[in-house]
Amino acid sequence: MTSFTELMARLAPQGDDFSIEIPEDWMQGRTTYGGLTAALCLQAVRRAFPTLPALRSAQISFIGPAGGAVRLSPVLLRQGKSMTFAGADLVSEQGIATRAVFAFGAARESALNRTFMAPPEMRPRETCEPYIPEGFGPPFARHYESLLVKGARPLAGSSEYDHWIWARHKDKQATDDVALLALADLPPAAVVPMFKTFGPISSVTWGLNFLEAAPTTEAGWWLMQSRAENAREGYSSQDMIVWNSAGEPVITGR
Repeated sequence: MTSFTELMARLAPQGDDFSIEIPEDWMQGRTTYGGLTAALCLQAVRRAFPTLPALRSAQISFIGPAGGAVRLSPVLLRQGKSMTFAGADLVSEQGIATRAVFAFGAARESALNRTFMAPPEMRPRETCEPYIPEGFGPPFARHYESLLVKGARPLAGSSEYDHWIWARHKDKQATDDVALLALADLPPAAVVPMFKTFGPISSVTWGLNFLEAAPTTEAGWWLMQSRAENAREGYSSQDMIVWNSAGEPVITGR
């Protein structure tokens, strides 16, 4: 398998763009794992503009399938006093696959420094069973460890729509914001555990807010909550939160 760190290092500059060959072990059906395409966009932006401040938000549109040889085109959209916006397109032979817009911001003086979310129940990892058992799931899942905290596994025919898992990269060097962005897409749509057999379901776009400039956690483990809001006509919407091992929220998204 190609580790996450090794794959990021393979991103090769070509003029103002970057290129990379995505290996089969990072695929999800006929396309690349969405978390990886988002991470490649962020990595290309970070490589093109290395002095950017902390990542504050990401808006990802999954437009088409991607696989094999792809090109990434980063662009600086606007650089202000405290906020900088940059984006990247990931393009494959079939056309544009992913479009990402990122907001980066330096820390500012703030009248409030607190969270308004209740802390999660931190079930010990040693009491949890595997979320995606070894040898199951799509190829990209082999790059991650995951444990079911609450809810149900995919295709369980469950009535649950609020799911909690512990997850981490198997690659112990994958610890930066690019790696966390890739990991945050690991849980499938929150309604998938309600299915008995797989059917069309898509969230199409993905928006995230990064709540900490440099989030950390114990031994690479992050607690992820994914809660369904609506599913209709083959599309779904959901809320998600990523917490660190201390019970502090580091990402909110939908």
